[in-house]
Amino acid sequence: MRLEAITFDLDDTLWDNGGVMQRTETGHYAWLDQALNEWREGRLGEQGGGAPPADAAGRFAERFPLEAFIAHRLRLAAKHPLRRGDFTWLRHRALGELLEAYGLPPEQAAHWARRAMERFMALRHEVVPFEEVEALLEALGRRYRLASITNGNVEIARLPLGRHFPVAIAAGELLAPKPDPRPFLAALARLGTTPSRALHVGDHWEDDALAARRLGMQAAWIGPDDRPLPGGIHRLDHVRELPALIRWLERQR
Repeated sequence: MRLEAITFDLDDTLWDNGGVMQRTETGHYAWLDQALNEWREGRLGEQGGGAPPADAAGRFAERFPLEAFIAHRLRLAAKHPLRRGDFTWLRHRALGELLEAYGLPPEQAAHWARRAMERFMALRHEVVPFEEVEALLEALGRRYRLASITNGNVEIARLPLGRHFPVAIAAGELLAPKPDPRPFLAALARLGTTPSRALHVGDHWEDDALAARRLGMQAAWIGPDDRPLPGGIHRLDHVRELPALIRWLERQR
């Protein structure tokens, strides 16, 4: 086949995301709890948000532990199904609502929710790509048009790897998370190619492999098992195996 473009998932495809999310989830919530406690004690009053109200008593994370925050996000996703994949919006909205329930007036709740999300996004981008990824993307970018398609909220332009992706699709922000075909079609349109000339690489069976294949793309699935594969889906153990698959695909007629 004549391959023109390759699209990539990000989390758990180009880096191991499990540890990143654990550190980010606990880290930004602990930061918020500590910052609010210092603010209540008067040491952060000069940094904005006004004076703490009297009814914002006790530690925030004691009244609303991390598990309560996660549960509230899930309820919001169920209540706003179109936003279910917009993780940044869900997190920001959930934080604001919990902060109001803690006793902060809306303006103060919005201030601290925004600051907590700034901390979240800083931690979220502390990713370490697999050691082969930089050279892999450098080589592929010389021969193919590249794009990223993610359901996550990493802004690839904030990472050094972003220079390899002139097209970056944040599917959640489109309100069309994978396996919805729209983020794939948006990427292909901006890359100026068709599904039959493109390969998608990702770790999720439904969201990446099957979704891409339904459109007529080839799919490289970085999967954990040896289930029988439909035609056009190719299993990899790791993204480092991608060049060999591409060479094989280009030999097919």
